[in-house]
Amino acid sequence: MDTLARRPRTALAFAVLGAALLVGSCAPKGTCRGEYCGTLVFAAIGQPVSLLPPATDQALDRDIFDQIFLRLADIGPDLNTVGDSGFVPRLADRWTWLDSLTLAFHIDSRARWQDGVPVTARDVAFSFAAFTDSALDSDYRDELKRIASVVATDSSTAVFRFRARYPEMFYDAVYYLRVVPEHVLRLEPFARWRTAPFGRSPIGDGPYRLVNWTPGQSLELVADSAFYLGRPHIERLIWRFDADLSVAVTQVVAGEADAIEVLGSPANVARARAASHLTIYPYPGSVYTMVGFNLREPGGAPHPILGDPVVRRALVLATDRERMAQSVFGGMAKVPPGPIPEEWASLWTGVVAVPPYDTVEADRLLASRFWLPGQGGVRQRGGRRLELSLLVPATSPPRRQYAQLIQQELRAIGVQVRIDLVDPPTLDQRLRSGRYDAAIESWGNDPAPSSGIPGAWRTGGDSNFGRYSNRWFDRAVDAAQNARSPAEAAEAWRTALDTLAQDAPAIVLCAPDNVAAIDARVSGVRLRPDEYWANVWTWRIPPDRLIERDRLGH
Repeated sequence: MDTLARRPRTALAFAVLGAALLVGSCAPKGTCRGEYCGTLVFAAIGQPVSLLPPATDQALDRDIFDQIFLRLADIGPDLNTVGDSGFVPRLADRWTWLDSLTLAFHIDSRARWQDGVPVTARDVAFSFAAFTDSALDSDYRDELKRIASVVATDSSTAVFRFRARYPEMFYDAVYYLRVVPEHVLRLEPFARWRTAPFGRSPIGDGPYRLVNWTPGQSLELVADSAFYLGRPHIERLIWRFDADLSVAVTQVVAGEADAIEVLGSPANVARARAASHLTIYPYPGSVYTMVGFNLREPGGAPHPILGDPVVRRALVLATDRERMAQSVFGGMAKVPPGPIPEEWASLWTGVVAVPPYDTVEADRLLASRFWLPGQGGVRQRGGRRLELSLLVPATSPPRRQYAQLIQQELRAIGVQVRIDLVDPPTLDQRLRSGRYDAAIESWGNDPAPSSGIPGAWRTGGDSNFGRYSNRWFDRAVDAAQNARSPAEAAEAWRTALDTLAQDAPAIVLCAPDNVAAIDARVSGVRLRPDEYWANVWTWRIPPDRLIERDRLGH
């Protein structure tokens, strides 16, 4: 399994998923205080860059600052994104709809920054200004563009004014906006926030605070005993850094680390299951993987092969996606009805099913477009061979395996596929420049379909690398984003996905499951597909299950 972008609206990340966080620092002895005790060591991905939320979109950065900074409200366990149903108060203890376009959040009077200063509505307005500032150009800026303004009407009331009414107004206001301290950051120009010292030594309002960060080795948080929503029971959180998934799993299996969010392969799951001190946690994935087709040449002309939807449908029919998912992931992936992850469970039903594996129909479709058998078994038309290059990130074993299977299956119907292994920066550059035929892409997504579908598929979408364009699809997306009810939105999304299925701008390969491994001494574990460790402040290590690392803080 791969490391992926947070969502298609921003950028792709192509490193191999998984890392073990190794060499941690040791806390002073005697950190155990009754039931508030324990040290949880995470195996994590790569190296953090910054812990200032508007300045970073890296998955590891977010995993860490989830524990340091709060939202006004947090998404509920059902991951509902329409209306405000199920959302849980955080910095705001309540909210009021003043009219259909105006929402007032009332800040909890107990909320404090970790330097003791009260959190106020001015912090909320200041944070909105930062997230939407063009000089900083936060990766979350686009998600907030439908909010016209945020003003502090008094010290405890932040009023949001929206440009139009739409189903996910509340979700946008709270999910993408982390509140940061105005009194600390107001003199730092927004343009310098990406490298601001605050990103290395943040002052937050959340359940944990940073106590140590050794670049290239480890990062350590300690529970804030004054956290107004309740002191976390686990005293210390340590992230240790490495870049190799097999090392990460070995560390967790050996008991040298306590948790890894995604094991990444059936073999690793088997290793973790065999370790008696670990508990396995399957949970919905936020990722789908596909072969994305480039429908146009760099100059704008239709691609001579993939510009034809009939040919694209033939390629979809010629790939046995169920068999490939089983071969690559065992039982740890499903074939979705469209480019949607398991996380969007509501869209898995009612969508026109992708046609099943059918090489006879694929052959008929290609022949109908005059792609006929030629020399060496490769089809030809007008002197052009039916030959495609497939971009594959060299750092991704699952996608390399998929590429080989696709090459074999398409060869059987007379399509020659050349596998082009490239490093992640080259892959990203070629996707953005349009210099490719097809590419195996993996996308990570937020809980809301509106965070992933439009950017990847709408005409002119910022991550629509294949330059797919269909006005009926665009209209369905507009209808979904402006729907007046959850049912109306879901129906419009299904219409959009049905249009994609007919146009076949991609071969949707799989939606991988997530499987985490966590030391069995940890109780109260709840995992979220969008933010793995978001609820760790509610977990605990019972006093009768402590190990030496918990008592000493190592």
